[in-house]
Amino acid sequence: MQNPLPVQSTHQKQDEKILVVPTQKLSHLIPFFGFQPIPSFDSFAALINQEKKFEWRSAMEEDPSYKQIIPYLIFSHNKKYFLMQRKDNASEQRLKSKYSLGIGGHIREEDITGKSIAEWAQREFHEEVIYNGSLTIHPIGIINDERNAVGKVHVGFAFLICGSLPNISVRSELKHGELLASDACEQFHPHMETWSQLVFDYLKAKGSCHGHSS
Repeated sequence: MQNPLPVQSTHQKQDEKILVVPTQKLSHLIPFFGFQPIPSFDSFAALINQEKKFEWRSAMEEDPSYKQIIPYLIFSHNKKYFLMQRKDNASEQRLKSKYSLGIGGHIREEDITGKSIAEWAQREFHEEVIYNGSLTIHPIGIINDERNAVGKVHVGFAFLICGSLPNISVRSELKHGELLASDACEQFHPHMETWSQLVFDYLKAKGSCHGHSS
């Protein structure tokens, strides 16, 4: 996920307003903790469009009464996954040096150019990485893990992005990444952020793009 700002009590100059939904409004649709495979996000998109608010990111980082909506995109090409690592100087200290499969981040009001989460997700994808091939995007599930401070205030909508080309790189100077086979990714599993561990465990059992129809 995109690097949240350090916890602050009031918004500051570098802050931004992001998409959130009251946690209680989501609770009946997301009654689980962990990763839940879900083939369609349509009902969630309808609820988010109805209940959405745009609040200061710094305030939301410490307010579990709201969930920040995060598209979490896993890029795959030829049975390989794009694995990134956050550098030691990343602004989100809670996730520094962690490995991540998730591309994407917080949604701002200007990011909502359509009504589907997939449309918002693709915009986030191109903001985060440099990639010029064709893409197919598959919803795979929802991440709601409240075992740590980051998870308590975020909910992830995980997509598998299947690319036609292997040429992908991160835009941020705070991260680097490379395409790795599943077995190679597994070696980094203990050092992945929790969301990536949950999604990787599912993908390992399910298979890569070959296990999803376009």
